[in-house]
Amino acid sequence: MPKVIAMAGKGGTGKTTISALLINYMLHNNLTPILAVDADANANLNELLNMDVDLTLGEIRRDLKGDVPAHITRDQFMEMKVHQALVEATGFDLLVMGQPDGPGCYCAANQHLAMTMDKLADNYKFILVDNEAGMEHLSRMNLRSIDILLVISDPSARGILTAKRISELTKPLKIEIKEKYLIVNRTPDPLPDELYAKIKETTESTDLPLAGIISSSNQLIRQELSGKSYLELAEDATVIQQAYEIFSKIIK
Repeated sequence: MPKVIAMAGKGGTGKTTISALLINYMLHNNLTPILAVDADANANLNELLNMDVDLTLGEIRRDLKGDVPAHITRDQFMEMKVHQALVEATGFDLLVMGQPDGPGCYCAANQHLAMTMDKLADNYKFILVDNEAGMEHLSRMNLRSIDILLVISDPSARGILTAKRISELTKPLKIEIKEKYLIVNRTPDPLPDELYAKIKETTESTDLPLAGIISSSNQLIRQELSGKSYLELAEDATVIQQAYEIFSKIIK
């Protein structure tokens, strides 16, 4: 069974940034093969990795509501289309969930998708899910357990409290979460004492230990403006060093 790592956090905290940095780290340390799943309706992980996406799982689910070719079953059709949707790269593949379901019943389509994801998962050592604010996609992907849940927060007192609430929202899910960690992203450097105190207070009052802090980075801004992949960031970049230090403690 692959090891599942999932992101959570409110919009705008940098979940996709952390996902791209994590893929960088895992490739650098030969923690492969990886299936990266962009489960955010506003998908842009492919942009940070400089990859083109032609087909999403949302589009496939909509296709499955209609007629399929007569010579194949719906399961076979779903499996064929999912493999077409995979964007392949060295050491990892990318799959984009796309827009949420539209009007009508998608129960059967989601069931076929879950079965296909089950088969697909066996080809990988790691599955990385860049999740949206809600946790619905995790259930839809038929994940029975998450090995590591990374809750991402921005550097505000409200953001830290929201991260705590998101962590608590995972408890009713019918998914086993083995480890949970908080990453505070885009912090000022140096970190104000008041913010550190709020982070410490939150982590001590919940089952969400602090994995680490990543400073706001002009290097990432320059990388995006130049259209370069986060996989091409220099190893001596401050943001890479901070991210690697965090991931080395929690990803084995």
